[in-house]
Amino acid sequence: MDTKYEIVIGLEIHIQLKTKSKMFCGCDNGSAKAEPNINICPVCLGMPGVLPVINQEAIKWTILTGLALNCQIPQTSKFDRKNYFYPDLPKGYQVSQFDLPLCKSGYLEIIISEKDNIYNKKIGITRVHLEEDAGKLVHPQGKNYSLVDLNRAGTPLMEIVTEPDIRSPKEAKVLIQEIRSILRYLNVSDVNMEEGNLRCDANISVRPKGEKKLGAKVEIKNLNSFRAVEKVLAYEADRQTEILKENNEIVQETRGWNENTNKTISQRTKEESHDYRYFPEPDLPPLQFEKKQIDEIKSELPELPPEKRKRFQEEYGLSTYDSYVLTSEPEIARFFEKAIEKIPEKFDSSEIIKTHAKKISNWLTVDFLALLKNNQIAISESKIKPQDIADLVGKIEKGEISGKMGKEVFNEMFNSGKSPTEIIKSKGLKQISNEDDLGKIIEKVLKGNSKSISDYKSGRKQALGFLVGQVMKETKGQANPELVNKVLQEKLK
Repeated sequence: MDTKYEIVIGLEIHIQLKTKSKMFCGCDNGSAKAEPNINICPVCLGMPGVLPVINQEAIKWTILTGLALNCQIPQTSKFDRKNYFYPDLPKGYQVSQFDLPLCKSGYLEIIISEKDNIYNKKIGITRVHLEEDAGKLVHPQGKNYSLVDLNRAGTPLMEIVTEPDIRSPKEAKVLIQEIRSILRYLNVSDVNMEEGNLRCDANISVRPKGEKKLGAKVEIKNLNSFRAVEKVLAYEADRQTEILKENNEIVQETRGWNENTNKTISQRTKEESHDYRYFPEPDLPPLQFEKKQIDEIKSELPELPPEKRKRFQEEYGLSTYDSYVLTSEPEIARFFEKAIEKIPEKFDSSEIIKTHAKKISNWLTVDFLALLKNNQIAISESKIKPQDIADLVGKIEKGEISGKMGKEVFNEMFNSGKSPTEIIKSKGLKQISNEDDLGKIIEKVLKGNSKSISDYKSGRKQALGFLVGQVMKETKGQANPELVNKVLQEKLK
């Protein structure tokens, strides 16, 4: 990207809410894996004479999300008809929100880490509104026709619209990741991009650096993964920059991503709001909210990732990176805190707890998450319990087993669900930490390695490492390495 130009990005993030029923009817909302056109009724099919009924849970969850994003909640909101024709839109219009959304004027702060540059960025949230989702077109391979599945029609769809405050593809990716994390803590959606319940459109323009006026906006539709968000926006920024450098004009349009060519392709000219002929939904009354109602919803906000990260760093001395990983999903954060609770009382001092917390964090962020990913299972399906992690860390800290033995024990814990004590006993892994016992073994090793002793005394310090290795070999890896080093150096003097 030419540094003479500046990228300007705004996001439209669509989230399917996981309410039991659809937005305006009683149809089952869990239609992702159902047979096509099973969860439908006259309301979501747009049959003449039917009347919609608002899903109150969806309203509450949208307001809860707005509060989590520091939004203002207006006293009055309403639904509108957004008119357009598409085969998967049976009514010929979508019930959405136009000028009076449920939430407006919020913000979210994110932390961006790029090489040696770490900075905070505040992104404005224009609005959070609620609408109904459309159906889905299915394109059979090798056929010259498409099929329509209306199971998804009428699903509560929450849309988060940002201000054009984003200045890089990386910022866009981090923002979506942070929003996904918050939504999982709120438990209002599964927010899985691969399943389509989190979808993202991006509006991107490029302008000369220092220019205040926004450039012509291009919308990129249906970015379906975090990697795609960063990759596609980087490509589009370069494409627009090259056009401007040749003194040509950017066409305001909607573009899609072609996986085969790794390029964006033009789909249609960009619509304006007047193209949709918005007007108030006549079958739904305006919504009125009292301060007491909003305060009740606000009281249900859990501790969200930004606050939890800050607390983890202050209470447990964790790094920014570790606190981000541990709070990215509510399940891993809960697992970590339950493991902390299991630290034995005799270790109950702030510094020792911090030491144990860092060790527990290392096991979770490196080994545990890797095993979960490789085996494609959720934390809730794992055989390892928080108590087991705390016990394992305690045994390593007390010198009962070495860190290397701990790896073996941890893998066995994951596979069998046995406790560290059971595994250590069954495998005979207890570490040799008695100085007298080690002294006898070291004496034996020294008698058989007189050349290494001479090398060490003549200044070849690597000879010490060789001798340590011989002691570890003699003890089948069960000697305490730190103690081996200490005793060896004493005897070599």
